[in-house]
Amino acid sequence: MAEKRGHQPTIREVAKAAGVSVGSVSRVLNANDSVSPDIRARVQDAISQLGYTPNLVAQTMRSKISRTIACIIRDIDISGFARFVRAADETFIQAGYALLLSNSKGEIDRERELISVIGARRADALLIAQSSETDKKLEEQLRRIGIPVVLIDREVPDWADAVMIDHRGGVRQATEKLLRLGHRRIALLTGRRSLYPARERIIGYEQALKAAGVAVDPRHLRLGSFEADFAFAETSALMTAPDRPTAIIAGGIEMLSGVIRALRARGMTIPRDVSLVSAMNTDLTDLFEPPISVEDWDYAEVGRIAASLALQRIAGGPSEPRRVLVPSRFIMRESCAAPAK
Repeated sequence: MAEKRGHQPTIREVAKAAGVSVGSVSRVLNANDSVSPDIRARVQDAISQLGYTPNLVAQTMRSKISRTIACIIRDIDISGFARFVRAADETFIQAGYALLLSNSKGEIDRERELISVIGARRADALLIAQSSETDKKLEEQLRRIGIPVVLIDREVPDWADAVMIDHRGGVRQATEKLLRLGHRRIALLTGRRSLYPARERIIGYEQALKAAGVAVDPRHLRLGSFEADFAFAETSALMTAPDRPTAIIAGGIEMLSGVIRALRARGMTIPRDVSLVSAMNTDLTDLFEPPISVEDWDYAEVGRIAASLALQRIAGGPSEPRRVLVPSRFIMRESCAAPAK
């Protein structure tokens, strides 16, 4: 007999259709491992036939598990982040969780507001690439929400799990290659030293120069932001100096367009006037003429690892924080050549 229009099947009706107890249905809905495959299959069949939809609000209030994971990143439009989100989302879906994504715009006040909302909505874990590793109020807020926190390409706070990228290794390889080509005036543009990605890139850059016996010129180290406008301003200043660099490393995903705009404004070409290395393999690095050399890594792998760390922590994983380092590599392309004589 067809159900009345508007009737919502109940958990008792699912139990009756499956020939099991209400408790068994509840354990299936909550992904309890104690349920046998046979019972799980019968319950899932009954749910499908009846069109039953669990009351997630009630489930959350009873179990204090919302089956949702929150993620705060600066901007989903940044190249590579979409790969991270897709991979993390697929991992969570397979485990029965939904991903809630928020953009912070790199604004710490907005991050605080989002963290408060996430805590109030009882998300089960938080993935975050916060804009500051030194703000103690933000760190305390992360601790207070009382859910597992996984850092994305950050290493502070040290009590949280983290998945980080080996920017040090990738930029060191890039700098070493430029040195072998004959460059001695190599500029690095990147974010503030207080953020992990910038800090590690600076270390790799300085290590390569010192190993080659080349002094680090502070005029060629431009720190402050990962954004295109910063890269444009700093490249413009560098290329008007009398002792301008012969190579530039843009140490941030968004910086490449700003560097290119500044070089074009001065009528300079790559690599005739300056060799160029960017961060992350993107459509722009592939399709630009000439193709741009990059410090590259697998952002999808970062997403899968971050999601797995969160799920393991929800399930009562190890007590000590875990740190996973994803390798990066230097990909040489036509944007790098020996400096002009």
